[in-house]
Amino acid sequence: MLSVSSSPHVRAREDAGRIMRDVIIALVPALVASYFFFGIAGIMLTAIACIAALATEIALLAWRGRKVDHAAVYSALVTAVLMTFCVSPLVPWWMVVVGAVVAIGIGKHAFGGLGHNIFNPALVGRAFLMSAYMVPMTTWKLPDGISGATPLAHMKIGAYDKLPSLWHLALGDIGGCIGETSAILLLAGAAYLLVRRVITWHVPVAYLGALAVFVWIFGGTTKGGAGLDVHVFNGLGPMNLGAIPVHLLAGGVILGACFMATDYVSSPMTPKGMIIFGVGCGILTGVIRIFGGYPEGTSYAILLMNMTVPLIDRATMPRLFGARRLMKKKGAA
Repeated sequence: MLSVSSSPHVRAREDAGRIMRDVIIALVPALVASYFFFGIAGIMLTAIACIAALATEIALLAWRGRKVDHAAVYSALVTAVLMTFCVSPLVPWWMVVVGAVVAIGIGKHAFGGLGHNIFNPALVGRAFLMSAYMVPMTTWKLPDGISGATPLAHMKIGAYDKLPSLWHLALGDIGGCIGETSAILLLAGAAYLLVRRVITWHVPVAYLGALAVFVWIFGGTTKGGAGLDVHVFNGLGPMNLGAIPVHLLAGGVILGACFMATDYVSSPMTPKGMIIFGVGCGILTGVIRIFGGYPEGTSYAILLMNMTVPLIDRATMPRLFGARRLMKKKGAA
């Protein structure tokens, strides 16, 4: 006997809870590294943000009459961890509570909850904190315990002699946000997600590749400290490959490319759309970093590209066989 039912007709064993759990596992190495670089502050702030995010999630689900399932719990934890990874280890504890409430309340539930949000919730929380508390959000702690500028801030003001070596940039024992400094461990986490098929290569490769090409084209050249050739924009001057690894390893671009721009809900669904989305994120990050007044641009680049996802999906979604001819007939009629 044949049975007829509505779609979906193919089901996978993966669910949102399992995917979110894998993302948390992938972020653990970078969180452990933050303890060695910045002390217990990073872990404490992350724990506080997780409690605040969970409480907000449960309260809003109860208010909306929805069930609290494991997908919602893991989703709130991922949002809290990613948001905390984007703040300075020197921010007060109440600030991450505010950020977590905004991320869950406005970034997710204001749009209908899990699966309906337009923007990445963690970046919504981070953008709010940057707008409301600029000074504490841009006061950085160096691994030796003193305050100082990040490598991108050094590049922005032309202090090239203060740039760390590429090894220190990759390892992460530099000034910066709690979880974005260690490029090696973030890439290890991304590799885990690729093996587990939680993410695909399209967005990270397109994002990082576009940023590298943008820096290569629009970066001038001068001799910097620590044996690095770093860039000073001088129009379409001599192209410089030395600035590329600095831009890729410094700041939050690897965290953004591998863990935020790959968000299932706020990124395109088709492989072609993912590549377009990643290229757009890379170009916008380069524009903000090189031409803007702010040394970092990852968060705002992803948020801006989040707004284009419906258009990208519409342009890249495979059409049904015969659909175009049918549309022409309807138009002619």
